[in-house]
Amino acid sequence: MLALDERYIRRALQLAAEAEASGDVPIGAVLVAGELVVEAKNEKELRGDATAHAEMLALQQAASKLKVWRLPEATLYVTKEPCVMCAGAMVAARIKRLVYGCKDPKGGAAGSIVDLVRNAELNHRLEVTGGVLEDETAAQLQAFFQKRR
Repeated sequence: MLALDERYIRRALQLAAEAEASGDVPIGAVLVAGELVVEAKNEKELRGDATAHAEMLALQQAASKLKVWRLPEATLYVTKEPCVMCAGAMVAARIKRLVYGCKDPKGGAAGSIVDLVRNAELNHRLEVTGGVLEDETAAQLQAFFQKRR
């Protein structure tokens, strides 16, 4: 499974680079649900919308294409540990698995700050694999923020 995880995180890294090219924080996401594969990147700046995170856009696209809001067989691959908003949306969508690259020590909701996606008090919990291509995903974000300083 690691080879497949790395393949989709590498694609998410490419999407993240596209986000950066349009002025957004470089985060990319790939959602796989059976035969369906959707791709998204951060578009907060592009859309002027605080909710236009890569994960949210991927969940919305998948739900729209499948015409259901529940995505129980889906795996979401994302370059950075999701925030609380995105983690909550993943729980609400009942996705099966989250795979992410680097941790977010200031806002991560899959174990860094809180562990929303595996909270036993919620009605759904996700399988989580973190640290896939961690060095590459962290380097991409670090380079972006160094340029902005």
